[in-house]
Amino acid sequence: MGTLHTEQRVKNLMRLVAQQGASDLHLVVGRYPTLRVEGRLFPLTQDKILTPADMQAMGDVIMGEENKKKFLDQGQIDLSYNFEDKARFRVNVFFQQGYVSVAMRLIPREIRRLDELSMPEIIYDFIKFTQGLVLVVGPVGHGKSTTLAALIQEINHTQEKHIVTIEDPIEYVYEQDKSIINQREVYQDSKSFQTALKSVLREDANVVLVGELRDLESISIAMTAAETGHLIFATLHTNDSSQTIDRIIDVFPAHQQNQVRSQLANTLLGVVSQRLVPKIDGGRVPAVEIMMKNHAIENLIREDKSYQIDNIIETSSDQGMVTMDRSLSDLVRRGVISIDTALSYAKEPSSFQTLLR
Repeated sequence: MGTLHTEQRVKNLMRLVAQQGASDLHLVVGRYPTLRVEGRLFPLTQDKILTPADMQAMGDVIMGEENKKKFLDQGQIDLSYNFEDKARFRVNVFFQQGYVSVAMRLIPREIRRLDELSMPEIIYDFIKFTQGLVLVVGPVGHGKSTTLAALIQEINHTQEKHIVTIEDPIEYVYEQDKSIINQREVYQDSKSFQTALKSVLREDANVVLVGELRDLESISIAMTAAETGHLIFATLHTNDSSQTIDRIIDVFPAHQQNQVRSQLANTLLGVVSQRLVPKIDGGRVPAVEIMMKNHAIENLIREDKSYQIDNIIETSSDQGMVTMDRSLSDLVRRGVISIDTALSYAKEPSSFQTLLR
């Protein structure tokens, strides 16, 4: 397959992603090119099954020479791909059983507001703070980056701030409005998340978006930055508020954990946990747990009683907090999702029915 033919085939597939409203494109040896639409996989059976030679050629077209060297060295690579200035993709190229595989996520050009995403607008309250740590958590592919982009864009449109994003790779691209925005791509603009985060402390930043808190060092620097006059937004692959707090503390050695609890109690502003749940009439809708730190939650973090946080969220709806199960039951009551769907995502399926009464 010639390079021009391969390039055209890749472009046609990318065009199809946008036309079909797909979120992802998967290219794997021995399979048809496959789209993910509303959470489900659809093989493009009108196309050809991908051969090892196809995948080698497609990988070369997508990566280019410089990235290919890194890919061969590391066995996988993350990158962003601009498609004819019409669409951006977050791409992961990796080896599986010796063959090249590609997973591509479409990044919408338009950054939507929280209400357009069916997200609670109370989440905008987090951008009123001048310092602290806000975490958006949940599994891969459930809209964390999109929620954070809505928050950063709102700051951009309404406040005069210096915003620095640290991403791997850069996803949403912002047009500067009232704010100055510097977007740094890890491994291209900086050697690592840690070095980029450290340098933020010297860059006169007000707001920092960290694509993902990955390890002890990045968590530690983020908390220090949140203590020293920076508003930090970041993601973690955790399921809810209490698990997020436990995960952060457990990353540290035992002798540091008391000090970290105290630091986290001081700096954490809140946790937003989200799932994209299938709707009755097609498409997906977010179900959201919102924890906003108050004195009770601050004390629970300090005293190592994070298991009691769910109770505080449940009884603090007047402060804008909501449990995942309450969010799901609201969607059922409004006829947006089915009870069966809600039960499959509920934290406490046994007691879920009582919320519907």
